[in-house]
Amino acid sequence: MDFSSIATTIAIYALPVVFAITLHEAAHGYVAKHFGDTTAYVLGRVSLNPARHIDPLGTIVVPLAILLATTMFGLGGVLFGWAKPVPVNYHALRRPRQHMMWVAAAGPGANLVMALAWGLALKLGLAAGLAGGAFLIEMAKAGILVNVVLMLLNLIPILPLDGGRILASLLPPGMAASYSRLEPLGFPILLALLFTNTLGVVLYPMVAGSIQLIASAFQLPLSPTL
Repeated sequence: MDFSSIATTIAIYALPVVFAITLHEAAHGYVAKHFGDTTAYVLGRVSLNPARHIDPLGTIVVPLAILLATTMFGLGGVLFGWAKPVPVNYHALRRPRQHMMWVAAAGPGANLVMALAWGLALKLGLAAGLAGGAFLIEMAKAGILVNVVLMLLNLIPILPLDGGRILASLLPPGMAASYSRLEPLGFPILLALLFTNTLGVVLYPMVAGSIQLIASAFQLPLSPTL
């Protein structure tokens, strides 16, 4: 693959990746504010401005490195990244255990909404006569894929992922406290799963199924891998 193709791939994925990661974080802050914790709001993190959420390493360098490895060397793998975490004061929530579940679920929920929005954009683009391979069509496909992957990745029940926080909110208090003490091990476990491609093997069927559901909802000619 030549450098022109690589640059095009980066351009196609740049906007979907940045918005998928940063609006995920903004959603956490918005829901936390709704349930009584204004920490993120006071710090200016309840914002649709990506600049307030971008982490140079997690939002730019890591996703770009994975994308380049996939594009140039065919290594595959899960598109992985993160923004600056939105601070949440657990004890400021009106009902901490119950409300933390909704705060955690807001991020994946935002990715679901964005995946559907990109699906609608793809439908409108095709209806307007844009051909497959057109820049906006490929960007919409990338938006669907990126948001589906990040939604499902974050729902894995490993702390500090959102799925882990949801699980901790659902467990009885004693079990939740024991489970929460495992959080320092979460990121190393996640990296091990990522680099052994175990994460990809687990997520692929769910990603493919989710893409097919979106394709069916909007009557789009999409393959499971776009």
